[in-house]
Amino acid sequence: MKYSELIVWQKAMDLVTDIYKVTAMFPGEERFGLSSQARRAAVSIPSNIAEGHGRKSTAAYMSYLSIAFGSLMELETQIQIAARLGYLDEGKVITLLVQTDEIGKMLSGLKQSLADKLD
Repeated sequence: MKYSELIVWQKAMDLVTDIYKVTAMFPGEERFGLSSQARRAAVSIPSNIAEGHGRKSTAAYMSYLSIAFGSLMELETQIQIAARLGYLDEGKVITLLVQTDEIGKMLSGLKQSLADKLD
C-alpha cells in the first residue's frame, strides 16, 4: 500500500488545506508568527506519516508516527491560541479540533497495529 492510500494521511492533508485557509485570514503581523507556526506543524503531520511509511523498519515508522502525533498536539495548541486571540470563531475551532482528534485516534491506532506486528 502506498502512503497516499492511508486514510490518516488523506485526512492530515485535508487538515493542512484547512489550516492554510484559516491562517490566511489572520492579521498581517501574524504572517511570521502564529500563522507560520501552525502551517509548519500542520505540514509536518502528513509529511512524517509519508516519510515513516517509506522507511524499511517498522520501529522507524513508529518513530515518525510519534513525531506526526507531536506535531498534531502542537497544532491543537496553536488553534487554541488563535481562538484566545480572537483569530478564529468558535465554530471553526470546533471543526478543526474535531479533525485533529480524529487524526490523533487514527495515528494511535496505526501505531498500535504496527506495535502488534512487532510482538
